[in-house]
Amino acid sequence: MLRPSILLHAYRIGLFPMADPDDEDRIYWYAPDPRALLPLDGLRVTRSLRQRIRRGTFRVSVDEAFERVISACAAPAPGREQTWISDEIRWAYTALHRAGYAHSVECWDADGQLAGGLYGVRLGGAFFGESMFSRQTDASKVALVHLVERLRAGGFALLDVQMQTDHLARMGAVEVSREAYEQRLDAALARSGDWNALDAEAVVAA
Repeated sequence: MLRPSILLHAYRIGLFPMADPDDEDRIYWYAPDPRALLPLDGLRVTRSLRQRIRRGTFRVSVDEAFERVISACAAPAPGREQTWISDEIRWAYTALHRAGYAHSVECWDADGQLAGGLYGVRLGGAFFGESMFSRQTDASKVALVHLVERLRAGGFALLDVQMQTDHLARMGAVEVSREAYEQRLDAALARSGDWNALDAEAVVAA
């Protein structure tokens, strides 16, 4: 069983787990080299996304529906019929959430439906992004913008997004070497980030 204490230790040394659906959901540990980070001062917000945020298309909440977010991230999606988020992983991260270490950001549409969101793990001044999903245009991007603003406000130093994708690259994510990542991780863990420094509604897209 994947225990929360094991998860926390793994993050502190730069590892994260993924289940392999082709191997009976066996859990493997990863430490990519290079590692993808999203610099907190390097977020790229397009004009259309900025306008969507200012219009208040989505209501943003924090830690309001963690289990629904991780379930949505685990659900099949176009081009991805299987998932690395196994039942065991969902259980472990939900336990971390209940212990105050794992968090979610949710976006809700005007009808009160969950439109998108993300979740990850917080330790010291580091946040480890795990997964995001979107059911409506730009919902996950709005959640990511809110996350970055929250981390900035709380004095965080590191947003780890693990592996680079085209989507993350367009938002400003960069890759660094394993050695550089470990240095940044150590510095971030030595800090104390305040997750509650920003109101859930306060999304700024300057």
